[in-house]
Amino acid sequence: MTPATPATPATEHGHKHGLGHDLHLLHDALGPPKDREQVAARLLEASARHSFDPDKELDWEAPVEDGKWFWPPELVSLYDTPLWRSMPEEQRMELARHEAASLASLGIWFEIILMQLLVRHIYDRPVTSDHVRYALTELADECRHSMMFAKLIRKGGAPAYPVPRFHHNLARVLKSVSTTPGSFAATLLGEEILDWMQRLTFPDERVQTLVRGVTRIHVIEEARHVRYAREELRRQMVTAPRWEREFTRLTSGQTARVFSVCFVSPRVYENVGLDRHRAVAEVRASGHRREVMRAGARKLTDFLDDIGVLRGPGRALWKSSGLLA
Repeated sequence: MTPATPATPATEHGHKHGLGHDLHLLHDALGPPKDREQVAARLLEASARHSFDPDKELDWEAPVEDGKWFWPPELVSLYDTPLWRSMPEEQRMELARHEAASLASLGIWFEIILMQLLVRHIYDRPVTSDHVRYALTELADECRHSMMFAKLIRKGGAPAYPVPRFHHNLARVLKSVSTTPGSFAATLLGEEILDWMQRLTFPDERVQTLVRGVTRIHVIEEARHVRYAREELRRQMVTAPRWEREFTRLTSGQTARVFSVCFVSPRVYENVGLDRHRAVAEVRASGHRREVMRAGARKLTDFLDDIGVLRGPGRALWKSSGLLA
């Protein structure tokens, strides 16, 4: 992998470019960024209090529960379409099971990318800083999450759904040329939309107990990852060179397009006995699905708009992804 923008060695408090930026002199629409080391120290404390071992926390030996969903029906891609209304309940639940496997597969793919980007971010940074210590803590979280999602796919009995080869290789390019702010924008894209859906899932008693447990662990731990990424992205967007900010706006928009296309594999429809082309067409035409995706992305797009990411041609790419109205 080719590092996109080698970082200038930082001080223990994370100042970069040798400029010794004073926090009160840097600001965006949300105010001055938080001190990097203070944010990391608080996140390390939270990690010590609320980290989970999924192998021990969850009952993987319990049988699959009859009559319970693997994903809330309102979050299934075909919900409230003509095709959905024609499907018997059993087939709807089967589609939810396969879509849960598809989303877990997407989550693993995205987390593997994000781990690579995070390792690149800390490569030139002080190894004793809390900022790097927290990044390593987050990497450990993400490793556990990826293994947890893989275990859930196997337990559910549906196949894994890798993203199409074209998008797999396109992501290889995007992560290789990503700027530092671009990496954190991609991190938030991969985390916040699924997080919104999972916050609806883990309290839902219609859903399998194991799925609820998996989503609860992921929501609690990802809240820290989102805080870390948001604060660092804010800092980067007020300290990075102009070309880097502009490039980030473009690549984040393209990443949003890839993410929205890969969100649910079209193969799930074939695997539950549906016509793939009709299903894909109805999902694209579904007002409910469009609102679900935009609602899931709304907190993220509002934040990105506030800090100047959704500007210029990149904004058009975000709109074409369907995640931004």
